[in-house]
Amino acid sequence: MNKIAGHHHISMVTKNAQLNNRFYQEILGLRRVKKTVNQDDPTMYHLFYGDLTGSPGTELTFFEMPMVGSTHRGTNAITKIGLLVSSYDSLVYWKERFSTLHVKHSDITAYAGREALHFEDYEGLRMVLLNNRGEYIPEHWKAWKDSGVKNTHRILGMGAIEITVQSLHSLANTLEQLFGYERVSPTTNEAIYQSVKGQAFGEIVIVEKDGPNERPGKGSVHHLAIRVKNSEELRVWYERIKDFGFTVMKITDRFYFESLYFKEENGIVFELATDGPGFTVDSSVETLGQKLDLPPFLERKRAEIEARLAPLD
Repeated sequence: MNKIAGHHHISMVTKNAQLNNRFYQEILGLRRVKKTVNQDDPTMYHLFYGDLTGSPGTELTFFEMPMVGSTHRGTNAITKIGLLVSSYDSLVYWKERFSTLHVKHSDITAYAGREALHFEDYEGLRMVLLNNRGEYIPEHWKAWKDSGVKNTHRILGMGAIEITVQSLHSLANTLEQLFGYERVSPTTNEAIYQSVKGQAFGEIVIVEKDGPNERPGKGSVHHLAIRVKNSEELRVWYERIKDFGFTVMKITDRFYFESLYFKEENGIVFELATDGPGFTVDSSVETLGQKLDLPPFLERKRAEIEARLAPLD
């Protein structure tokens, strides 16, 4: 059975692309690796941040929706994004940095079995920096040397992703029986699952919670994408997910990767995305994220699309 190789990316909603751009580049020190549009609605920006090339497992992506309201927090939602840093000293560095830059944050505490620092972006998106303790990270994750954050303390990539649901059992069953995740830390109403044994870069934390469903808005998470190697493997997963009983959206060529989407029983949207071809398919490594890139099928509408988008920089 093919194994899920970890997280691919995670996609959120922002109300203000300019503020979002400032926070993730200037405060978190991530590289904007792709400035493009939502391919299903090209009137809105789709921004990608990550490491040097936006490697799978490092990508935070945002759809800009200027008319969106606030998020009303609840259950049946992706509720926290873990980001890995190299050491405890890195958490101290970030705590001081957040204090200086007036970013809402906690004291250093524990989360998912690791030392952790919780914080929020300008729109209330909940994130947590996690001490990777010098453990293995994927070899394709590469530092962006022009970051304003010290290289020793940079954000490495995605760690544990928290999903809050009314039924832990149903989501756990999907992760275990369909995708082969391994349960490593069970409690009564919480469980940690790993796609790669012993590694934080493929972790999902399930929290069981009753109550009303989250009403998404700015600072909410739309979906989590998990990694598959290539198109052939993606087609195998399409059949498996369908045979498991879920309705699967057709495989879509997003130009930078191929993907499929499905919704599990609690309403959580998952995407499966291929590793390639990647963001350098239409840009050099040196110029990633600098101009508006469009997939070929939208290129003929460039003038119309650009006229509707506000400048970012």
